Amino acid sequence: MAEQLGEKTEDPTSKKISDARERGQIAKSADLAAFVVMAGATVGALMLGGMIFREMTLVTRFVLSPEVMGSDLSAGRVLADLQGVGERLGLSVGLFMLIMAFVGALGQVTQVGFVYAPKAIGFKPEKLDPIKGFARLFSKKSAVKAVLDIGKLIVLGTIAAAVMHNRWDVLMSMGVLGLMEGLALAVRLMIELSSWVLLAMLFLGMVDLIYQRWQNKDDLKMTKQEVKEERKSSDGDMEMKQRRLRMAREIALQRLGSDVPQADVVVTNPTHYAVALKYEQGAMHAPRVIAKGADYLALRIRQIATTSGVPIVERPPLARALYANVPVGAEIHTDDYEAVAEVLAYVYKLDRSTKAQEFMAGASS
Repeated sequence: MAEQLGEKTEDPTSKKISDARERGQIAKSADLAAFVVMAGATVGALMLGGMIFREMTLVTRFVLSPEVMGSDLSAGRVLADLQGVGERLGLSVGLFMLIMAFVGALGQVTQVGFVYAPKAIGFKPEKLDPIKGFARLFSKKSAVKAVLDIGKLIVLGTIAAAVMHNRWDVLMSMGVLGLMEGLALAVRLMIELSSWVLLAMLFLGMVDLIYQRWQNKDDLKMTKQEVKEERKSSDGDMEMKQRRLRMAREIALQRLGSDVPQADVVVTNPTHYAVALKYEQGAMHAPRVIAKGADYLALRIRQIATTSGVPIVERPPLARALYANVPVGAEIHTDDYEAVAEVLAYVYKLDRSTKAQEFMAGASS
């Protein structure tokens, strides 16, 4: 029944997921990214807070100094004062901004990796359709997201209120402390509050990431008909690949048909490997591999050799060594001289055949 109604009951294929990734449709949690940013801001404040505070103190003293307050207000003077302020705050604030930029990028990369989605950059006229915009605004997904966001605010607000309630006496005592003692106490309270909030945000972010991945997978689900059509398209591509392989095999077989009949002997495994050898006195220093093959190609080499009257000799170790170590068109290695000479002698049914004698004489010279 679901198939007849076109319901999306099938998990997305790898191709569907890849296409969605190119469109920028990926599962990521804004809450987890916010946790990373806030954690980075907290660490950056702890690392650079003292430096920034000292620089701001110096800037405040500079701005309120008699030299600045008592000077004439002119464009040149204002620019000079601003330059002085910028020089003092530039390093510390610049480092803090670099940290924030790094952790902001880290919050995205840790979730989805490096994503190149050119299709998500282009202009889409349907995005300007007000009807579709209102439909998205009041959709079921938007309602669920609004409820979840409200729930997150309630959780974070409750944690913050609980921390402040437990430290209420400390907060009340700040009024009788000196400036520096009060600031130090406020920093400690902010670190404690931030720690609890970060833990809550990490938990909410992980839950949200799991939900976003489930939601994205559910959005990408396919109907049975879509799966069939995609499989049919993939099978078509596979058919094309198989056709190309058949053509390459036919070309290889055509070369076998012209090269194997010229061989002096075919050395076999006996069934898995076949190597065709040829030796010409004067033209070659040693016998040359003119064709070789495994399994189906080995069978074809044996068939062509039988039809052409080329002798076939079973020498499994030699066949394996020649197949593995000697490319087609190359001469055999010196390690195989003796074994090949024995095969040539056997082929001509002589203790020292003409071919074998010629080869061994050339090898020894």
